[in-house]
Amino acid sequence: MRFLGNIEAKADAKGRAFLPATFRKVLQTGGEERLVLRKDVFQTCLVLYPESVWNEQMDSMRQRLNRWNKTQQQVFRQFVSDVELVSLDGNGRFLIPKRFQRMANIEQEIRFIGMGDTIEIWSNNEAEQQKMSAEDFGNALEELMTDNDKL
Repeated sequence: MRFLGNIEAKADAKGRAFLPATFRKVLQTGGEERLVLRKDVFQTCLVLYPESVWNEQMDSMRQRLNRWNKTQQQVFRQFVSDVELVSLDGNGRFLIPKRFQRMANIEQEIRFIGMGDTIEIWSNNEAEQQKMSAEDFGNALEELMTDNDKL
């Protein structure tokens, strides 16, 4: 399952938004019916996980974290507890709950960004502020992708 692209959209006054058709098609092809919504750990955006991807994420975390370690148990609890199960209606719309809208500074203008196996939802303003300049992006990509072992 691969979500790709950067699509501008609008949420209505109640917080309902249409999931872009290209992303709905990926979900349909993958046989996914439900999504899990949570605030991103690092950025001011929301993340939609197809349910199977979310379940893999939870299984991976559970395997890495010790139930008998207080801090690790708190990390797991915080990660998995503040989520919302999302289903699309017949028109491909879903509700972004008010608390999630506040967490991500979302009003009406939003942006969906495909991130491979997840979809980010940004306030249009926040998304623009997070972008690197073309030069910084090129330099960072060059540094990350250069194989220092083959010099």
